[in-house]
Amino acid sequence: MSLGAPEGSIRMQAAATEEAVKNADLSNSRILAFATHGVLAGEITGAAEPGLVFTPPETASDKDDGLLTASEITTLNLNADWVILSACNTASGDGKGAPGLSGLARSFFYAGARNLLASHWPVRDDVASTITVDTIDQQKTASLSRAQAFQKAMQNIRNYSTDTTKAHPAAWAPFVLVGDK
Repeated sequence: MSLGAPEGSIRMQAAATEEAVKNADLSNSRILAFATHGVLAGEITGAAEPGLVFTPPETASDKDDGLLTASEITTLNLNADWVILSACNTASGDGKGAPGLSGLARSFFYAGARNLLASHWPVRDDVASTITVDTIDQQKTASLSRAQAFQKAMQNIRNYSTDTTKAHPAAWAPFVLVGDK
């Protein structure tokens, strides 16, 4: 895998739960990648704030209802160089008419992330995975800064994809890299 993460740190399908995120010691993780669905405040009935959707438990509890909300994210203890949110609407505001980067993005910064790769609107799964993996690969193989690697990954999706629909700005433009460098 591009991140070089140990096998036990990858959570997929039934293991990809809100509780697993809350129970993990994330304080030593330099890169965190979440490939899931991001929701806006009010998009799910009863959800008054934005969040990341995880595999729902058989029985919902206060600790795990399948939605890691912005306020729950602020309680995480992060020391991450960057957090990659390969999901829809992760750079969006925390409510109708709220400014961008005021929801999930602000929550991850508050929790200790220094850089964030996020999206302003719904994204294509195929483009999200390609851009995020290529950004990591570009940074590792070409010794580029995060911003340079991200720029190169966006150029690659626009210019070298066999699927010409990926060249349209609607496919790659929702992504943004924000942070300290």
